[in-house]
Amino acid sequence: MPEAPATSGFDRSAAYQRSILATVPDAMIVIDAGGVILSFSAAAQRMFGYAEPDVAGRNVKMLMPQPDRDAHDRYMSRYLETGVARIIGIGRVTTAQRRDGSHFPIELSIADADTPQGRVFTGFIRDLTERHATERRLNDLQMELSQISRISAMGSLASALAHELNQPLTAIANYMEGARSLLDRPDADTLAMVREALDEAAGQAIRAGQIVRRLRDFISRGDSEKHVESLRKLVVEASALALTGTGSAAIDVDIRLDADADKVLVDRIQIQQVLINLIRNAVEAMQRSRRRRIDIRSLADEDGAVTVIVADSGPGLSADVRPHLFEPFHTSKAQGMGLGLSISRTIVEAHGGRIWAEPADIGGAAFHFTLARADDLEDDDG
Repeated sequence: MPEAPATSGFDRSAAYQRSILATVPDAMIVIDAGGVILSFSAAAQRMFGYAEPDVAGRNVKMLMPQPDRDAHDRYMSRYLETGVARIIGIGRVTTAQRRDGSHFPIELSIADADTPQGRVFTGFIRDLTERHATERRLNDLQMELSQISRISAMGSLASALAHELNQPLTAIANYMEGARSLLDRPDADTLAMVREALDEAAGQAIRAGQIVRRLRDFISRGDSEKHVESLRKLVVEASALALTGTGSAAIDVDIRLDADADKVLVDRIQIQQVLINLIRNAVEAMQRSRRRRIDIRSLADEDGAVTVIVADSGPGLSADVRPHLFEPFHTSKAQGMGLGLSISRTIVEAHGGRIWAEPADIGGAAFHFTLARADDLEDDDG
């Protein structure tokens, strides 16, 4: 009886590796020190829409949207030169790009190893689309509950404000009515009484203004906690969150940020909320557009600020909407409350910046806002 052919250790190792690549639940991609793809697991093929022969021998940055695509080689070189890990062994949430050009949020973990063939890097990628969709559903529910609370609070606020203002406004009306009656017999004594009535009315008007001012100060009390953050990281994370569950497969998102103005002094959560508001507004504005594109840019200003621009290819802003863009409770959406842009303006102004809208070069609206730069600190990405 003939003996079965002996299986070499190399063959067993290759077969073992193939079995891992075929069964590992998260996408697994192995690259060399130059970023060239060496292996591409079955899960990665399903996730990105490429067959392994389509990507083998190509740079892994083909799977990344901007600005990560342009920055990838620089980050690899810096790690190889310094050995300082910014992502490797740590992981991060970022955005990837499928074969059809659509973007989706991922959790990326990277490990490296020295082999006889040279340095290799293994990336494990988890698609966060479903998790973010669940989080968004919970967030929508929370927003609905928050909206009910806001409406209730607004009712209480309106009642309290009406009560507080009723007395000075009633007094003003009485003083003015009395002054008008006195002017029917304008002698010296009555004119003196008219002056006194007008003085009292003016004092009550000032009191009403102080009531409103104290209320405004109460609402806006407290400074946000600001830290030095990477604008690129803020934009990438915010866009991943904003586009989840929006049918973004048909949206072309182009992010090009000024690398020399990456560091900003901000409250991370608040500025990401501004970005999410603007990106979601852009998506909603393009619902009936045949061409759906969002451009996100940043430009360094000479006065030590950086301008962030979120532009869309939608129909643009109508003449009747434009003057009221940032006013609360003005909205063109059937289900909107008209608070998103008003809140965004409050956040940006609390950061010492300003926000405005202009026609976009790509046909729709371009929202600009400014942030304070913090260029003297070291970049923490890579």
